[in-house]
Amino acid sequence: MEWFNNPISSEITYGEENGIFRKVEVAKVHAAGKSDYWRKSHYGFIRDNGHFLYDRITGDFEVSVRVIGKYREIYDQGGFMVRENEENWIKAGIEYVDGIQNVSAVVTRDYSDWSVVGMKKENPPESIVFKMTMKQGSFEIFYSLDGAEFIMYRTGFLTSNPNLQVGIMCASPNSEDGFEIEFRDYKLRIL
Repeated sequence: MEWFNNPISSEITYGEENGIFRKVEVAKVHAAGKSDYWRKSHYGFIRDNGHFLYDRITGDFEVSVRVIGKYREIYDQGGFMVRENEENWIKAGIEYVDGIQNVSAVVTRDYSDWSVVGMKKENPPESIVFKMTMKQGSFEIFYSLDGAEFIMYRTGFLTSNPNLQVGIMCASPNSEDGFEIEFRDYKLRIL
């Protein structure tokens, strides 16, 4: 795996790997401040300087990861990303807004759109598991609070290009010094 935009620091422990499977046991990352992925919509700016640790793949796949963050500032975020290029990508995971972890998905096809499901402010989940399947450019994104029961919260189409970058992503758009986030049990499986 390689970084697109290095974070302040990272410690990564890899697990199993073969031609159809990649696993990261734990990745601890310190995201830099003023980092983000966004294009045009609503806010009118473009940011492409978040942190993205990825593999290049071809074909259909399933990706999943458990996310544990030390969120402090609005829009601190982490999860996974699927990227064709700077104009076509998906990021899905947690975005921190108004003191609440939001299950979030941003789908970008030149313009970004954003969908969220707010978690409870009292007793927020310690971690959330995210999963996505992509087949022939169409995707389904799920989240789980227990790692067993998954709830679909987004479906759509990204691209007909089978050559993509897939991996973990984090960013801290409004912080000066960023924040720390941990990814556990990252799995990428080629279908």
